[in-house]
Amino acid sequence: MLALAGCGGSGHHRVFVVGAVEDAAKWSPDPDRQMRLAKESGFQAVALSAVWSSGASAEQALPPLRQAVQAAVAEGVEPVLAVYQISSSTPNDAASRSAFASFAAALARALPDVHRVIVGNEPNLNRFWLPQFGPQGTDVAAWSFERLLAQTYDALKDVDSDLQVIGGGLAPHGGDRPGGSRPTHSPTRFLLDLGRAYRASGRDRPLMDALSVHVYGESPRIPPTLAHPKTTSIGIADYDELVSLLGRAFDGTGQEGPKLPIVYGEYGVETAIPPAKQDLYTGREVVDAVSEQTQAQYYSTAIRLAACQPTVEMLLLFHVSDESRLDGLQSGVRYADGSPKQSLPAVRRAIARGCPRSS
Repeated sequence: MLALAGCGGSGHHRVFVVGAVEDAAKWSPDPDRQMRLAKESGFQAVALSAVWSSGASAEQALPPLRQAVQAAVAEGVEPVLAVYQISSSTPNDAASRSAFASFAAALARALPDVHRVIVGNEPNLNRFWLPQFGPQGTDVAAWSFERLLAQTYDALKDVDSDLQVIGGGLAPHGGDRPGGSRPTHSPTRFLLDLGRAYRASGRDRPLMDALSVHVYGESPRIPPTLAHPKTTSIGIADYDELVSLLGRAFDGTGQEGPKLPIVYGEYGVETAIPPAKQDLYTGREVVDAVSEQTQAQYYSTAIRLAACQPTVEMLLLFHVSDESRLDGLQSGVRYADGSPKQSLPAVRRAIARGCPRSS
């Protein structure tokens, strides 16, 4: 079990936010209801996706984002923007990097109620970034992503110097095997290589104001208290290792290292759907889902751990409400129709409590 480092009385005064990754308000005919569900679940922020592709325009992406942001503000929920792409649109060249950065900046300019922008989503996985490896097996993904993150950081700061630019959205696991059937990097290797790329660039401005890491367990049955001391994976219980990695990557540069704020940008635990709710879902489950009581325990523990870690500013659960396809994620605190799961009251209490003073 992880000791609750940094909890209470450390002199560190930062606001810890628990939110959700949830696009429902973008597409719903009643976005206010969707944000009300988030608010009533105890969530203080909602991350909204903006997926870039070659030729994408901010004007096309704005209408659903604008209605979701307006609904969030009306409910007192902080809107967070997440800008990324899938691997078929990897911005690997100068023109596409410029287009991506301009897209992100245009969205930020048009959405002044957004004060945090996440740049990137699991760039250490081949699903979102290609290539991962060069001909000699070297890590080319981190070096290429460093250039994109630097350019997008500058573009966003030109819009508003007070915007918090959150970099990465790193996946928690990866293989680091150039010849593997699925080319991926672990967050450990990717972060260290990102630091090498930054040092080699000669840049003296930061790349990011915070780092985002996704902290899913290897399966829904893995508790958030499981650390990975002998592997390169990163979970909530690996906080000390993550802080150390940031120091190794960036100490002595213009990018903050160990004191860099951390965002746990995605965390989810899928629940089994009871017979009374089966009609809301289609397809079949593809993972070993847990009970709602186990989800309540894991989410409550994850919130407590993250709240007690001194440089962690945000934890985002995935989602408010379940995806209706069973091969998707049933990790919400509500069923697909928005009705609450048994886990919801415990999650709401954990959010309200934060880091217990007695820990």
